[in-house]
Amino acid sequence: MYKITSSLLFVLFTTFAFCQELYMPRNIVQAYENNTRSLDGKPGKNYWQNSGDYKIAFHVDPVTKIVSGTENIVYENNSPDALKSIVIKFVNNVHKPTSPRAAKASADFLSKGLSVKSLSINGKSYEVDSEDWETFYELPLSAVILPKSKNIIKIEWDFPLSKESGREGQVDENTFFVAYAYPRIAVYDDYNGWDKLPHNGRQEFYNNFNNYDVSITVAKNYVVYATGVLQNPEEVLQPNVLNKFRSSLTSDQLIHVATKEEIENNKVTKQEAFNTWKFKADHITDFTFGLSSTYVWDASSVQLKSKRVSTQATYNAGTADFEKYVDWERYSIKWFSENWPGIEYPFPTMIGFQGFADMEYPMMVNDTAIPDNFEDSRQTVDHEIAHTYFPFMMGTNETRYAFMDEGWVTAFEYLIGEAENGKEFNDKMYTDFRVKRYINDRSAEQDQPIISMSSQLSGIGYGSNAYIKPAFAYLALKDMLGDDLFKKTLHHYMDTWSGKHPTPWDFFYSMNLGSGQNLNWFWNNWFFTNNYIDLKVTALNDVGDKVSVVIENVGGFAIPFEMEVTYQNGKVTKKHFTPNVWKNGNHYQPEMELSDKVKSVKINGGIFMDYTPADNFCEL
Repeated sequence: MYKITSSLLFVLFTTFAFCQELYMPRNIVQAYENNTRSLDGKPGKNYWQNSGDYKIAFHVDPVTKIVSGTENIVYENNSPDALKSIVIKFVNNVHKPTSPRAAKASADFLSKGLSVKSLSINGKSYEVDSEDWETFYELPLSAVILPKSKNIIKIEWDFPLSKESGREGQVDENTFFVAYAYPRIAVYDDYNGWDKLPHNGRQEFYNNFNNYDVSITVAKNYVVYATGVLQNPEEVLQPNVLNKFRSSLTSDQLIHVATKEEIENNKVTKQEAFNTWKFKADHITDFTFGLSSTYVWDASSVQLKSKRVSTQATYNAGTADFEKYVDWERYSIKWFSENWPGIEYPFPTMIGFQGFADMEYPMMVNDTAIPDNFEDSRQTVDHEIAHTYFPFMMGTNETRYAFMDEGWVTAFEYLIGEAENGKEFNDKMYTDFRVKRYINDRSAEQDQPIISMSSQLSGIGYGSNAYIKPAFAYLALKDMLGDDLFKKTLHHYMDTWSGKHPTPWDFFYSMNLGSGQNLNWFWNNWFFTNNYIDLKVTALNDVGDKVSVVIENVGGFAIPFEMEVTYQNGKVTKKHFTPNVWKNGNHYQPEMELSDKVKSVKINGGIFMDYTPADNFCEL
């Protein structure tokens, strides 16, 4: 087992001594000066974060497609600040014609948005005109919210489900995915204060860790699927379906909880005019639900070390890939728990819902059916379930720093894909889908530093910086440290910041401490430069009993690569080089012992595709 005891003092010294090696914006500097964060990569002695207990009662009208609700929020201001205003977010207002958006919207996407019926804070009623609200609203307060206080916020509201379903909305006339469906208190943190970035439909989210106690009232024959654990199945399900659902919670077998015949013959839900479904979830960053009166319902469960996890799927009967979803979920949850990241799936459920988003939510995924390409469909399942760890466990700020979640998930997607499909097939699928669009595009947007704020990026620049470039950084680090130390380092970071809000600098410094190394050169190389992937063999010399090769890192990224030496007699030898060879510069000159006369040398980065592969070969 790797021990860092002898290097711990060295790391602490170098982390403090060389922290300025990494660019740090002024607001982050202030957080370190205030001791809310620490240069050893741990929360500082003054670290705090706010949270809330949300009790929400939803009602969904399947005829008008209106979602209405009341909520009671117990909001804890754990900060040292007296808050003179409060910021309320409702990201579904991205559907309002007057809200800013990152892309063109169709007429079916647009709606009137949120209508607030009443709002009170600590017993004081506020008159608000929600016509003025966009995806957030800052409400001036007549009485400040005191530091270290609990506060009661009550809101009554409604909004229409968008006819065009993406991340949320109407999937069809009888199926709705209801995400981001309630006004919430925005994050107030130690480095930005109130989070007032508008949601434009491209960026993702940054939320408090809250507790949720939710009831959802819908017409009979609608089955509700949601974040958390269903509290009252016996009150909403007919006995046969109830028994099958309960059996699924302890079974390894696929159980058809609600079949097409049962759905069509009204044999699933209790036949009251309305049923109220109740769910609970604690210390989670969001609550989401979906409902349908036509979808079938499959379920099973998977045994992990400390618990069983319920795995469910709901979909149009006969959808070939979704018929496999429950088994794919079982495999994915167990594989991620035991391999990468190698931390047990932290939640009690996972539900796959057939929609159009290819999007993750706590304990749910909303995926497009790809019935003619199971490998593609399964890759989507893997990717979205991997988000359980980033951001739902780690609490990263996806809006500003998407690479802190999408990059990790894209790396995990590659690692599990090899286990599912074999290396050759997986490498081709990954490079075709993820890599080629990036490396073959020479536009300036592709080479912006990863540390660039995601909220300031668009189009291809956003996509590459959020997904493939940071995934390559994490995979390159894995190659350089080796699997055992890399996993130990990753676990140190995750254990330190689970359930909290790490910044990129918390991540960098935490990984330094966890690895027992000052990795700032690596963070600078991958996250703070305009580098890309491009190696070149500039010289090949036969020097006595050795061959000397000169390799130039033209693009600059510290990547692993393999060197293949072909001899005149047809023999071929290969040697792997880790990214560490680029620590001291962009020129590397390896020497290899000769067993015969050399004919040629070729270098290959594998999935780290080269921008100009033609110069990766040299012949004597």
